[in-house]
Amino acid sequence: MLKGLALTPPVIGRIAIGRVVEKAGRRLPEKDDEFTLTSQVQNKEGWVPHPVDAQLRKDPGAKLRSIPVRLLFDDPDLSLRANYTMFDRATGRPLCVGDGESCKRVTLSGMQSLPCPSPAVCALAQDGNCKPYGRLHVRVEAEGNTEAGMADMSGDELGSFVFRTTGFNSIRTLSARLRYLFAVSGGLLAGLPLELRLRGKSTTLSHRTPIYYVDLTLRAGSNLAQVVALARQEREQQAALGLDQAALDDAARQGLALGEFEESVEEGIDVVEEFYPESDTDGDGAGVSPQSAKDPSGPISLRSKLNRRQEAVAARTAATGDPGAAHVAA
Repeated sequence: MLKGLALTPPVIGRIAIGRVVEKAGRRLPEKDDEFTLTSQVQNKEGWVPHPVDAQLRKDPGAKLRSIPVRLLFDDPDLSLRANYTMFDRATGRPLCVGDGESCKRVTLSGMQSLPCPSPAVCALAQDGNCKPYGRLHVRVEAEGNTEAGMADMSGDELGSFVFRTTGFNSIRTLSARLRYLFAVSGGLLAGLPLELRLRGKSTTLSHRTPIYYVDLTLRAGSNLAQVVALARQEREQQAALGLDQAALDDAARQGLALGEFEESVEEGIDVVEEFYPESDTDGDGAGVSPQSAKDPSGPISLRSKLNRRQEAVAARTAATGDPGAAHVAA
């Protein structure tokens, strides 16, 4: 088996609440007030809609604000992967991934494990390039009773649709829901018939305009007692058929541990474009730097800035003899 290559859940489609649009010659992310399910193929107009998207809309042109789903795994941390993440805008490669306590960072001397103080107090994250970044993997299901309970619309019981977000509201809500549902069901998350639901809220920071985030709830018309009883019954049936959910969770956990970072270069480019849009200023917040303007190869990449900062820290440490200076700057 290849080492250094994280084995992530197989993805057969995307779930989005926004899109990338072109404005004044620039491609910028634009939020939406409904879900859109797409394939993994893009054309000149953007991501190609997945056939499931049309099937879920009860009326043509109706807004899609809820999606019936099930989880692949019992472990909440396998279904929702969330980290503080900084990407190199030029290459799409992750540079630093952390959880608020420790991080894995690409440095001049290679990959290192360092303390992660979170973006609010990290010197390398002050330009806004480090954000909470979450990926939720779900199976999309059709409404209606079948012998198996609910029909899988995708036709792939081990394939998933991925919802990516850097929204704090979505990540916090989904994390809480997964842990509550895990606790109340006795760890039978993969057996629960659930629903992704789009919610709105307005705050002073949003200037009273609604912002939308994703929640994970029970399906309309069901209650906890019903869904937990159904999950327990289905788990017993699966065990009788030889299906081992615990082994599936363990295989997914081992696959994710094989690589330092989960995103490939190809995925990273799309993630940077949609969730880490380039601002009108450079990393120091002072507009386009003179050196960037003079450089015919284009603006300085985030990785170059990271390397320069680390070189400056190393020089400061050598000059002062204070080894703690490097940790403060990092």
